[in-house]
Amino acid sequence: MDENDISRIIVDCAYHIHRELGPGLLESVYEKVLMYELEKEGLNIDNQVAIPVRYHEISLELGFRADLIIENKIIIKLKSVEEILPVHKKQLLTYLKLTGLKLGLLINFNSNLIKDGFTRIVNNL
Repeated sequence: MDENDISRIIVDCAYHIHRELGPGLLESVYEKVLMYELEKEGLNIDNQVAIPVRYHEISLELGFRADLIIENKIIIKLKSVEEILPVHKKQLLTYLKLTGLKLGLLINFNSNLIKDGFTRIVNNL
């Protein structure tokens, strides 16, 4: 499966979760439920993955973490906030650059309509 195939599955699962649970829960709740749904779909998921910053010959572990990495192809950054800020998009793009991955999905489960809660971020895709 390529990034687009996987992202369709992710969006579908997020839609079903939002329809059942609605907005307003903690990000950690959506993270665990999304992991459960994606695992049911047979996808490989890593959560809370450390992302080191590489500078010249050194690797710095500074506490950056990807919420979810799916099939080692897509980073998911989950939010449950009133509004996605530009910094959230910049963080996800930076994570993509640091990992070399091509696609990131920023999902805000606090949106009234989940379709308004999706932001797709690409890194040389």
